[in-house]
Amino acid sequence: MITQLQITDNQRGDRSVPIANCVVNSEQGFDFGKVKEDLEKIANVKIGKKVKDNPKLLVFPCDLNQYSDEISDDTIISLNGDNISTGNIMGFVGVNDTQLDIKSRFVIKPKTDEHLNKEYTEDYFLHYMLQKVFSINLFDIKHTSNKEQIFDFLLYLFPYHLKKALAQGLFKKYRTFEHNDANLRGVIDVSRHIRQNIPFRGTVAYNTRTHSYDNEITQLIRHTIEFIKTKPSGGVVLNNDLETRQCVSQIVAATPTYKPTLRDKIIGQNLRPVRHPYFGAYTALQNLCIKILRHESIKFGNEKDKVYGILFDGAWLWEEYLATFLKDYGFKHAENKKQKGGFRMFAKPEEDETISKNSRTLYPDFWKGDYILDAKYKRLEGGVSREDLYQVVTYMYCQKANNGGFIYPCDCHQKPVSYQLSGYGGKMHIIGVDVQYNGGTFLDYATKMKAQEKEFFNQI
Repeated sequence: MITQLQITDNQRGDRSVPIANCVVNSEQGFDFGKVKEDLEKIANVKIGKKVKDNPKLLVFPCDLNQYSDEISDDTIISLNGDNISTGNIMGFVGVNDTQLDIKSRFVIKPKTDEHLNKEYTEDYFLHYMLQKVFSINLFDIKHTSNKEQIFDFLLYLFPYHLKKALAQGLFKKYRTFEHNDANLRGVIDVSRHIRQNIPFRGTVAYNTRTHSYDNEITQLIRHTIEFIKTKPSGGVVLNNDLETRQCVSQIVAATPTYKPTLRDKIIGQNLRPVRHPYFGAYTALQNLCIKILRHESIKFGNEKDKVYGILFDGAWLWEEYLATFLKDYGFKHAENKKQKGGFRMFAKPEEDETISKNSRTLYPDFWKGDYILDAKYKRLEGGVSREDLYQVVTYMYCQKANNGGFIYPCDCHQKPVSYQLSGYGGKMHIIGVDVQYNGGTFLDYATKMKAQEKEFFNQI
């Protein structure tokens, strides 16, 4: 008996929701005790541990500690008695016969004052961010069941990871090739030579070992490409832009020995994650390819107590979405984990060790010239925390910036609010981006969001 529940992100404290109010679909009623028991298996546990124990749970960003917020320490949901609380995590997750759909808090609400057992409709805000961050075309998405939506997301994420991996170069590794000819140029394979060439017929059995682009990793990617081609949305996924098409062509050219009948063998050869100092992005791509090729195992409830699904950290997704258009206006997007795009706190690097054992390089979310911007996915209508304020003021001081502030999503049109700082001066700005749905299609919503992006620069 499948029970489907829906809730939105950032339902904390007095915003937490009773479990019963989240149920939107259940065959012949639902067993409250069983649903709560299933939810307890994903509640109040750090995401990092859940991913480690449940390899079929896909979480973005793949590097859980890629950002200073350390997503691995967050929880998917929290349970307090019979109430569910959520944080910044969105997506689909399930265990046994219980399926939970965590939508963005800006999802279109049912046209009724009573939410109880009413299913939410389109989550255009989440879809729009996904389209921008992963460079995919979501206009043709067919809104189906949770299972199919999960699998659709896996397909749509493939080009993003393919391009990231190939940006590091085409994966190559040493392979051993068997030969049996008269052009000896390797190590003789004595046993094979005796078996194949006695009585002697002028050929020698030998092996060569050389770097090859045609290996189990590129073969896995090729099998995934061919599999996606068979899907109705395959054309959209693999032909979304020129770079994707070029990457697909590169993989096809590198795998001349591809055979459809070897798919299971190739999957088996890739069950151990790739670990390579120069091809780090291939680990996430390899994981995604296996999930796509074994898509039947993504479905909920096919292994007792195992957790399945795909989740997105809202804070990460919001920051990456902002980066897609802020870069066009000259803003730098600092990358803390990669130690790129930051600036130093102290004028002389050698002085760091005298005051602190840690390097004092600062990594604001976005900055350029006279402006520091911090991306916040959480609600700021009620004010900004002390720690967040101190952090941005520090960035401003070290950059001699006269403007700093926070940019966050909101569901109403608000003019930026500015506050004059004392001391050296400068202004602190609180900027809300209106992401509410005003009616119409997804294309209408995308047009509205593009206008909001332009208006943001008029405001600052």
